[in-house]
Amino acid sequence: MIQLVINGKTMSVMDGMTVAAALAQAKIYSRRSVRGEQRTAFCGMGVCQECRVKINGLRVLACQTLCQQGMQVETQ
Repeated sequence: MIQLVINGKTMSVMDGMTVAAALAQAKIYSRRSVRGEQRTAFCGMGVCQECRVKINGLRVLACQTLCQQGMQVETQ
């Protein structure tokens, strides 16, 4: 298990898990649409762009990023 911080809350996840899976496990949505609807990973392979988050200050796709110890994740 490793620990990462999502929106200021520390959480433990299995090593090798994607950030999108960690968000789903925590029941956290990645962003909101322009109409305010909650959005999350849809395709799981980076095409839909719905899982965009900031990790350590950089915009990335959560479904394409593996969790790392101490990672700082911010959703929209």
